[in-house]
Amino acid sequence: MVLVRGRLAPLAVRPFGRLLSSYTLNELGDSVGLVALAVLVYDRTDAVAPTTAFFVVAKFLPALLAPLLTARIDQTSLRRSLPALYALEALVFATLALIADGDFVLALVLILGFLDGTLALTGRALTRGAVAAVLQPADQLKEGNALMNLGFAFSSVGGAALAGLLIAQFGVSTALVVDAVSFAAIAVLLATARGLPAVHVGRAPFLQRFRDGLRFARTNTLVRLLLLGEAVALILFTLVVPIEVIYAKESLGTTSAGFGILVASWGAGIVVGSMVYLLVKRRSPLLLILVSTAMIGAAYLGMAASQTLLLACLASIVGGAGNGIQWISVVTAIQEATPADYQMRVVGFLESLGAAMPGVGFLLGGALVALGSPRTAFLFAGIGVLALAAAGLLLRSKIDVRVSQPTPSFTTTAASTDSIARTPALEPSRDVS
Repeated sequence: MVLVRGRLAPLAVRPFGRLLSSYTLNELGDSVGLVALAVLVYDRTDAVAPTTAFFVVAKFLPALLAPLLTARIDQTSLRRSLPALYALEALVFATLALIADGDFVLALVLILGFLDGTLALTGRALTRGAVAAVLQPADQLKEGNALMNLGFAFSSVGGAALAGLLIAQFGVSTALVVDAVSFAAIAVLLATARGLPAVHVGRAPFLQRFRDGLRFARTNTLVRLLLLGEAVALILFTLVVPIEVIYAKESLGTTSAGFGILVASWGAGIVVGSMVYLLVKRRSPLLLILVSTAMIGAAYLGMAASQTLLLACLASIVGGAGNGIQWISVVTAIQEATPADYQMRVVGFLESLGAAMPGVGFLLGGALVALGSPRTAFLFAGIGVLALAAAGLLLRSKIDVRVSQPTPSFTTTAASTDSIARTPALEPSRDVS
């Protein structure tokens, strides 16, 4: 019981509970919205090209704009900016629901999908920065990230299922309306939150702040290696995603139901990994990153060699468990190495990589299948991931992630971007209104 209370201790730190709820609902809403909009575009166009264009516009292109928007918004009060972002998302989905029930205009759906993707990435970055500001002073960032990871795992697994249920029972427009209501609820939840971190930064043009954040990410050895390593990892992790259905049906000889079980196995592994992270989060972040990355690589090799659905599912559970530990370990290590004023911008870069790199992976996976087979893609991914983990092991002397104290807060000023002023940049607000 004491152990459980310790794991839940961040919930006693105001306003982490509301930030956790908003993050979880945001991930759930994103999953529902993505499935609903993909179904809408495909049903109305009956073509693969527009559906592919939707994924590019809604997932890849926002990764290019969101860091700029984050650099602009992170200078404003979070109590105003975060609710405003989610209110805009609610408006976007309400508009999409009207389109689903009326005249379909592909260009408008693509524009709204791009807008929503940009808002979602920006909201995640701001939320992550707020969580770090709230929990680092209490030395509970790892515990808080573990709870957020668990919320993400359940949302990612349940979101697609909820979308399918809503669409099957009530139609696409109803699913989009439910999504709009969920984002409106998040806006209200955060607008009435007490204790959101107050922003104290030297005012500067957002392009300058973007360049400052990019310079920090480039010159800090730990952050640079983690971002570059995760970019490569994401390509390798996701190159098997678009060919998994081909792997299931052709390589394993299973049915559509078998493919569903295979996908669900990975999702179940994510939930298991997220729970395991709650128990091992105090271990060396570098160790967690390397071990979890190696688990994913080993799982891909196992799937490449599997001749039955059962063996493939067992390997998938192992890979999903690694997935449930790897991402949050990277996020935590980057947060611990980043000064407060850079938190939102640097985490924004990471979130954008998480949106953009899968597009590269999808293209690479398709090419590998064209040259060989689905097993070729899994074999390539497995070897590549294990090689990446080995490279991390060799570079361990440069990747010092044993951070026991929160990084001091620094901020840049508009007058001098090269000098660093030792002033608090982001701290928990004392506003109780």
